[in-house]
Formats: sequence, structure tokens, C-alpha cells
Amino acid sequence: MLKIANDSGKEEIQIDTREFECIGATPPFDHPHIFLDMGDDDQIVCPYCSTLYRLSARSETTVKESNS
Repeated sequence: MLKIANDSGKEEIQIDTREFECIGATPPFDHPHIFLDMGDDDQIVCPYCSTLYRLSARSETTVKESNS
């Protein structure tokens, strides 16, 4: 499982997967590690740190092609 730490405090992060764990920042400054799943959406907000995660355009193309 991909774990993502937002050490730089970005408001939005582009990622290549729909399922991952947000850990906030690198320990010891992390928040509870939470599993996030975008499902059919192309973005999700972490309820702990409010980081917006967006599926990268390249990943969207790959997903659409594989679902065709």
C-alpha cells in the first residue's frame, strides 16, 4: 500500500493511484494513517490534514482505456 506524506504542506497533490494511505507528514509529525479510496471519483480530501489528492491525467487515461 502506497503511503503518502505531505511534508511540504501542499494543498493539492497529484497521484497515480486511487487507493493509498495518507499519513499527514513524516513521523513523528504524522496524523493517524488513514486508508483513502477515490472509488469512481478523480479526487479525495483527507479528513485529517485536508490535503486534496487528485488522480493525475495520465492515470485517468489509463483507467478509461482499461475500462473500454
